[in-house]
Amino acid sequence: MPVLASSIKFGTDGWRGVIGDEFTFERLALVAPIAAKVLFDTYNSTVNSRTIIVGYDRRFMAEDFARAVADSVTKIGFDVLLSETFAPTPAFSWAAKQLNALGALVITASHNPGKYLGLKVKGAFGGSVPPEVTHEIEALLSDGVPPPATPGKIEMFNPWGSYCQELEGKVDIAKIREAINSGKLTVFADVMHGAASGGLAMLLGDQVKEINSDRDPLFGGGAPEPLPKYMKRLFEVMKTHRESNQGGLAVGLVFDGDCDRIASVDGEGNFLSSQVLIPILIDHLTLRRDFQGEIVKTVSGSDLIPRVAALHKLSVFETAVGYKYIADRMLVSQVLIGGEESGGIGYGNHIPERDALLSALYVLEAIVESKLDLGDYYRYLQEQADFDWAYDRIDLPLGSMDVRSRLLQQLEKEPLTEIAGLAVIDCQTIDGYKFRLADNSWLMIRFSGTEPVLRLYCEAPTLEQVHQTLAWAKDWANSV
Repeated sequence: MPVLASSIKFGTDGWRGVIGDEFTFERLALVAPIAAKVLFDTYNSTVNSRTIIVGYDRRFMAEDFARAVADSVTKIGFDVLLSETFAPTPAFSWAAKQLNALGALVITASHNPGKYLGLKVKGAFGGSVPPEVTHEIEALLSDGVPPPATPGKIEMFNPWGSYCQELEGKVDIAKIREAINSGKLTVFADVMHGAASGGLAMLLGDQVKEINSDRDPLFGGGAPEPLPKYMKRLFEVMKTHRESNQGGLAVGLVFDGDCDRIASVDGEGNFLSSQVLIPILIDHLTLRRDFQGEIVKTVSGSDLIPRVAALHKLSVFETAVGYKYIADRMLVSQVLIGGEESGGIGYGNHIPERDALLSALYVLEAIVESKLDLGDYYRYLQEQADFDWAYDRIDLPLGSMDVRSRLLQQLEKEPLTEIAGLAVIDCQTIDGYKFRLADNSWLMIRFSGTEPVLRLYCEAPTLEQVHQTLAWAKDWANSV
């Protein structure tokens, strides 16, 4: 395979690389036309189209890379609808479905630090393409760019209007607006300098208090990922609001760089991951909207999710880590909600795609209709499900991909039988190794597919035990 193509590898959701090193105009001009051709081969029989949606987020030169994608795709005969502005990745997925396109090519590196950019490939159905599609793109890279054809045309479009209209129709938007405008609910939105900027204001009005709204390609020196270590300003702003004693409920909503992941902060300033939000959303959508269907979770998700599902007599389906596996399930089953521990949540009544803005609206609707602070709502569900456990995850950098290989060989040849003093009673291998222990706690060991990183997940009765188990796993990994 030519050197140009050798570094183009698709992970759980797209190809990413350092700008100017792995991610270049030259490589993009190779992969984008091939991706367009594979989208055509895969979906044309369904949609009978030659149109590709091209969009982008707010990263460094993202609009320039998007224009390069559009140019390279039209050269081989496809028409392009090119976004005239940044927008959430799910807005482009929605556009692909709503406009009957072959799919969407989106310039984004999601939650990664500012030096990265990338390409996400979305299918005509409005979600991430399955692994066999990205494998086909990779397989064709060695053949080079498809031959030129009668050039297609580029038309500009604004994705926000249709997308917002779609979201507004899924919630009681008037009730949420009334709660905000009357002071019953104060909403803070940390858009992390990313593509969610302006989104909630379009939907709910300018009473939404947005922070980190400016375009900052360096993301304040951190990363646009909804994790506490990157949310200092939101915690400060909400603390000031709380101390001002203005009354009413308050919530902070946090969006990643391309607005497909979400987390939250409750009125007391506690961080609430999607592991907390998913059970709340299951309860709200079942009780107050009478939604039915399967609950889809990744293998790394909390045990509280199936427990809350059981309260509502809902079945649970478990997948590997990566939203595209949830999307695959949504295409063949009636799904109420699908979610992953890293913040991606999607809904069976929408496109098979994680959508942080829609999740934000459903979270706000849950607060308004329950009249509960999010933290109180979560504690109520813990009591109902009789499950008050702790959860955490850490990423452990490895010295090299060779170290990764040694650890994998160790797990295959000598499976763990005891972890942190507890016997292993079961091991799932849907994605990595998930060890269920004697007290029903669990440790999951999973390897990044594209970099030398070991991902460690644990859920146990106490946070102390979680941290002890994770420390044991780190020591084990460093000893091999």
